[in-house]
Amino acid sequence: MIVRTLDEVLGTEDDVSAPGWNSRRLLLAKHGMGFSMHDTIIEAGASLDLWYRHHLEAVYCIEGEGEIHSRDDGRTWPIGVGTIYALDRHDKHTLRARTRMRMICAFNPPVTGREVHDADGAYAPPPDDAAAE
Repeated sequence: MIVRTLDEVLGTEDDVSAPGWNSRRLLLAKHGMGFSMHDTIIEAGASLDLWYRHHLEAVYCIEGEGEIHSRDDGRTWPIGVGTIYALDRHDKHTLRARTRMRMICAFNPPVTGREVHDADGAYAPPPDDAAAE
């Protein structure tokens, strides 16, 4: 059984930040669950162009307000507490935070925790041995 708390992650290498966001990575590939789970803060006013071409992601909003815009078809949806969105087609998207947002995110395949967004807003494909790390 795996039991971790957010307090255990804060301030460690699993607490990853970049301009506009902070991802506290609770479960990673090394935990062997087949997905990773993150508690992510999106700062008010942030506009993030993302494209997880190698991962599927589901995001559940537990705090704040914003919107998600599909760069594939031009549609935009409001995001608020209780909203979930799933990037089931490796969707190119822009996430905009009107207020500070707190999101619970799941990635499949799981991230290792060392990924950084490339110029397209994507993470590199996971290594074949990611779960063994």
